[in-house]
Amino acid sequence: MSSMSRLPFLFIITGIFGFVLFHATSVMSLTGWIGEGIRGPTGWFHVHLFVLGWATMFAMGAVYQLINVILQSNIYSERLGYIHYFLFTIGLFGLLFGFIQGEISWIAGFATLAFAGIIVFVWNMAVTLIRAAKWNSITISTGCAVLYLLLTGLFGMAMGLDFATGWFGEFHENLFGAHIWLGTLGWFGLLITGFSYKLFPMFFLSHDYKTWLQYITVGLWNIGVLLGAISFLFGLHNIVLWISLLIIVLALVTYNIHLLQIRKKRHKRNPGAGISWSLYGNQVFAVFAVALLLKLAGSPDQLMNTKTMLMVGWVYLSGWVSFMVLCYSSKIVPFLWWTHKYGKQVGKPGTPVMADLLNEKKASLGLALIAVTNLSVLVGIALDSQIVIAISGVAFSLVSLAYISLIALVFSR
Repeated sequence: MSSMSRLPFLFIITGIFGFVLFHATSVMSLTGWIGEGIRGPTGWFHVHLFVLGWATMFAMGAVYQLINVILQSNIYSERLGYIHYFLFTIGLFGLLFGFIQGEISWIAGFATLAFAGIIVFVWNMAVTLIRAAKWNSITISTGCAVLYLLLTGLFGMAMGLDFATGWFGEFHENLFGAHIWLGTLGWFGLLITGFSYKLFPMFFLSHDYKTWLQYITVGLWNIGVLLGAISFLFGLHNIVLWISLLIIVLALVTYNIHLLQIRKKRHKRNPGAGISWSLYGNQVFAVFAVALLLKLAGSPDQLMNTKTMLMVGWVYLSGWVSFMVLCYSSKIVPFLWWTHKYGKQVGKPGTPVMADLLNEKKASLGLALIAVTNLSVLVGIALDSQIVIAISGVAFSLVSLAYISLIALVFSR
């Protein structure tokens, strides 16, 4: 394996391990952690394993690879990339162990290590982007996403400090809200939308489409994220939070319209199961977001209701963020592995094509089952039914494990 190709694989393989660990522990608990309340050691463990151990770990690997493709240049420092990996990975799994044990000092020490890894990552990406000076909707989205990841970590560290000292008092809740908002909508939201502008045209083979909607999406999304964070930090009325949500929903609708424009200009009818399902997932998520916005229009205070927050969190993190990562993994992993293993053998007899690395029909079936079982868990949450959550959650985890096994098997081709 070449030195330049090893870094993205480290993150992606570790992310797959985090995904497997999350679903294995969920099956063992019959997804009981969902009903026990998120704000406790068990909830913290599962949420951070899912968000950091799976989605963020995989996303960081994708950033290291795709940023080279987008900029047509190498990252600023590969060595810093390895330092980032070891700091973040050791810090993350130490943090998770601290949640299980309920040890504040253990949590604080390893959270600091993980945050140090994030700082290294942000510095590496910032210098890479500034030196390249190739500013477009993709690089702007990536840069903003990385900045929000840094702020998410900063507020998380502040919350940890407050647990140990009690310095911030009631302001802890403000930090918690900003931490969640910036991490979910800021980091993941802008990273997914930004990279979609590269992946969709690449696999649809689309040309000659207008890009101005991309900039409107980036602008609206940033305004919504910043306004929402300010609303949490300064304890503003929930109507301000609803307005920020309105702006993000407008960005989401604009984003979906643009994806349809890209598809319309395609020169390849079938872009693969992952891209097709990601388009469906984006559209369903947009419909849900509009429905939520309308539901909250009369009473914005409902957004902070525990059940509403749990449903919204499930739809956003599992139904959109994780689902998008799973969809894109079916294209990113085969592309990376084929380029690494067979890139120099193009044209030679017996060299497989990229399509040989992954069975598209099985991938499509896997994503369909994940979507259905994901919705079943949401129904269980809506009905407050632990039985439905348990049955649907186990089914969701089992089909997710089957799908990620399919992705992991690409490395054996």
